[in-house]
Amino acid sequence: MLSSFEQLTGRSLLPLPRDPAEALEVFSAPFFLASHDGGADPILTYGNQTALGLFEMSWQEFITTPSRFTAEVPERSERERLLSTVARQGYIDDYSGIRISKSGRRFEIREATVWNLIDPKGNPVGQAATFSDWHYL
Repeated sequence: MLSSFEQLTGRSLLPLPRDPAEALEVFSAPFFLASHDGGADPILTYGNQTALGLFEMSWQEFITTPSRFTAEVPERSERERLLSTVARQGYIDDYSGIRISKSGRRFEIREATVWNLIDPKGNPVGQAATFSDWHYL
């Protein structure tokens, strides 16, 4: 995720982890960081501690959840447009939208960056998102 972010945006979220101890910095970072795979109905594949807290899920719940369930039904068409735009452009860095936790708690995210995840050969393998600005509705 971090290398795809850096490659596409020219910015760095955190230094790329070189060992497991540094990977904990990503997991405990004070900003949201999550990803989903590239399937037809993408499944969440990673969420840092902030993401797990916002969506009120355990790790196991999170990584088995279709990512479409992070938005309420009326918001899903806008979410699909966002993901299609990211797929074409590589990333966007000004997304705002409403999301919903497992318990039904709604929150607004602002100025999110959403980007394509690419493997070492340049093939798309999913998408990821990060943001630091949110508030509960």
